[in-house]
Amino acid sequence: MKKTLTHIVFLGIIFLLQASMAFSQTDSMAREIAQAIRQGNAREVAKHFGQNVDLTLPGSEGTFSKSQAEVILRNFFSRNVPTALSIPHQGTSRDGSIYVIGTLQTRGGQSYRTYFLLKKVSDNFQLHQIQFEPQ
Repeated sequence: MKKTLTHIVFLGIIFLLQASMAFSQTDSMAREIAQAIRQGNAREVAKHFGQNVDLTLPGSEGTFSKSQAEVILRNFFSRNVPTALSIPHQGTSRDGSIYVIGTLQTRGGQSYRTYFLLKKVSDNFQLHQIQFEPQ
């Protein structure tokens, strides 16, 4: 009986450590993506794309390949040079996806509601969706 209880406690600790490491990985990834957006660096953002990504930008909306999405995002950043990104909301969906909601400020004075979603694909999280909507 004591041996079984020890195994249960041990397995519980391992589960909590794995969950903590997974959260840490996605939190780090979300910070990297946010930093790349702040810098207007489409290449760094695209490193986290899956094979396809859902984009919603002024003038472009749809599901694009990784390379198409990078070009569209690069064009968006060249027309809307970021100066700041604040992130007041970040959380986990019921399906385990990570979402981030913030506001992007641009050199031209425009503000965009910014949203991105990280989904788990196989054993890794990928940037599945990104939106910039004028405020």
